[in-house]
Amino acid sequence: MNANQPRRNLARALSLAIGLIATPLLAVPAAEADTETLYLQQCAACHGPDRLGGMGPALLPENLGRLKQSQAETVIREGRPATQMGGYDKILNDQQISALTKFIYQPPSHELKWGKAEIRNSRDVSHAQGSLPDEPVFDADLMNLFLVVEIGDHHVTLLNGDTMEPIHRFPSRFALHGGPKYSPDGRYVYFGSRDGWITKYDIYNLKVVAEVRAGINMRNIAVSADGQYVMAANYLPHTLVLFDAANLELLDFIPVQNDQGESSRVSAVYAAPPRGSFIAALKDIPEAWEITVENREANIRRMTSDTLLDDFFFDPEYQHLIGAARDGKHGVVINLDTGKTVAELPLPGMPHLGSGITWEYQGRRVMATPHFRAGAISIIDMDTWQVIKTLETEGPGFFMRSHENSRYAWADVFFGPNADKVHIIDKQTLEIVKTLQPEPGKVAAHVEFDRHGEKLLLSIWDDNGAVIVYDADTLEEEKRIPMKKPSGKYNVWNKINYEEGTSH
Repeated sequence: MNANQPRRNLARALSLAIGLIATPLLAVPAAEADTETLYLQQCAACHGPDRLGGMGPALLPENLGRLKQSQAETVIREGRPATQMGGYDKILNDQQISALTKFIYQPPSHELKWGKAEIRNSRDVSHAQGSLPDEPVFDADLMNLFLVVEIGDHHVTLLNGDTMEPIHRFPSRFALHGGPKYSPDGRYVYFGSRDGWITKYDIYNLKVVAEVRAGINMRNIAVSADGQYVMAANYLPHTLVLFDAANLELLDFIPVQNDQGESSRVSAVYAAPPRGSFIAALKDIPEAWEITVENREANIRRMTSDTLLDDFFFDPEYQHLIGAARDGKHGVVINLDTGKTVAELPLPGMPHLGSGITWEYQGRRVMATPHFRAGAISIIDMDTWQVIKTLETEGPGFFMRSHENSRYAWADVFFGPNADKVHIIDKQTLEIVKTLQPEPGKVAAHVEFDRHGEKLLLSIWDDNGAVIVYDADTLEEEKRIPMKKPSGKYNVWNKINYEEGTSH
């Protein structure tokens, strides 16, 4: 055990419920300290003197993007119940609280660095691969488990997909992002946080087994089809980082830049199982990269585009990448073998291709995608790359889900005044056949089916929310499981088999 291990174990114990600002220390009169000094005295113990995070999350504009300043100010003033985050209303005055809030939403004046040394020093292996029992400590169909991410208090619930009963609930890092990824056998799950932490969790033993911080602000992670590697895509710094999946050992550190030395954030990275590779799209450079691993190092093949890509999707064979242009008005189709753009798609309204799904329709495969900025769902023929139908919805949407054994696709209208509704689409008539309003006034979002396509889960996206269980055929509600702002649900079978109705 290295010299930093006791400190890391203490940090993990204290971060079981992460708040936004450190526990209050001594009161500091406004006249005696400027805001930066105030931050160092009150916040740095948990969030780091450089604001890069520690026991608590990083306090940087990029990392706080999901939290409004007014909400952050309320957290500073009142704290977070059942967390290490106490309120400052008795410690600081309104002016100081307002100044601290503005401070953490401003870029720091110092250089932000997260390189190989920082990554290696952050790694914490609490249970090395092979050191824990190979039999699960609970009884359930291991292929029909769900992980439910509860963003209300930063926890994850492991759910039995047969009984729809919780098995275990455990704390997560602050602001999980990009969806957890399973090992090919479904035993391990890898979480990625907005703050750049990768957490490896052993489902069989219900334990965190390893963690490492890949960056300061991370978009998502991907696990290779053979389960040997994990890759992280970062916004800050502009890097892709490759790890050995066994114990999250750093293998390769890849600055993301073009031949001219211009650097870029990474929009996302995904595994491409039939190709034995990773695919990454760049946000600030008109390129997509295919990355293969040889001798534990990354080899990069560059594909250029005529436009910047913000989000992307694949056909089931991973022969084509379908990317959403950052202008929010169209998409492009890139042949992954040639690297050439073979089609353009008229997709106004910023499509959320990462949430796209496919199915068989009249003997051909189609894909469907919601749009962030338009009340519409686009349905596209994947042979001709033509939009064959545009369904009008009650607002812009975030997620679509289905299952190959279900005749229906579900789509929320996450953005706008009708966010408490969800549309159900008949995949053979391409029509909305029912609109549900599970709980008026509360957002309904993100469906995930069980492994058989017989039941599905829908989130009531609220601190006093729930996961609702529906019969996938009758569309009748069967059960509500109370949860703290549940967001994504991830079924083991669907994810490791790349089921056509769920995100990959």
